[in-house]
Amino acid sequence: MTLFVTGTDTGVGKTHVSAGLLAAARELGIAACGYKPVASGCRRGPRGLRNADALALIRASGTEEPYDRINPYAFAPAIAPHLAAREAGQRIERRVLDARYRELARTHDLVIVEGAGGWQIPFGRDWTQADWVARHGWPVLLVVGMRLGCMNHALLSAESIRPRTRLLGWVANELPPRQPRLDDNIAELQMRMPAPLLGRVGSRAGSLCAQLCAVLERMQVREGR
Repeated sequence: MTLFVTGTDTGVGKTHVSAGLLAAARELGIAACGYKPVASGCRRGPRGLRNADALALIRASGTEEPYDRINPYAFAPAIAPHLAAREAGQRIERRVLDARYRELARTHDLVIVEGAGGWQIPFGRDWTQADWVARHGWPVLLVVGMRLGCMNHALLSAESIRPRTRLLGWVANELPPRQPRLDDNIAELQMRMPAPLLGRVGSRAGSLCAQLCAVLERMQVREGR
């Protein structure tokens, strides 16, 4: 099984939710692994470029997979990945993303793929992250960062995702500072979104792990792995 986690924007909590899903999977006894195919804003260390989000997924997975398998494309500038790749004299290639994914899928029951930025981020001149995910037909979990403007971003993202693959549901991530009329905004999105609210995460949202266990159960990973 594979789940793709995207967000309404960058910095909305995709890694927090993805890491929570991995922890929930381990609690359910599911062999799960995170995959961060493309990342920018990486820091250079003694072993090369490393991305904080990818490292968080590795920790949550408890995996001994090599870093380059979890994050095959790592770029230093904190800019759109295709621009960072161009600056580094590289191209993001589908065959590499697919090969690393297959290696992880062969040895794990569940792969949580965390996207870069938002749903429609370009990966090259003539293809996007959305193209890649749609080709695989993976179900998508949309993380909505609850802040001013999120309603428009959430509805546009859902409108773009649904014709191309299954929108499993969405998660409301309660970003600081607390959004004015937060509960009203969430209720309004529940009425308008074409997929169910699967959890609220944040300081007042209760147990992240318990909520995300319910997301995994909705995917029927117990029966389908």
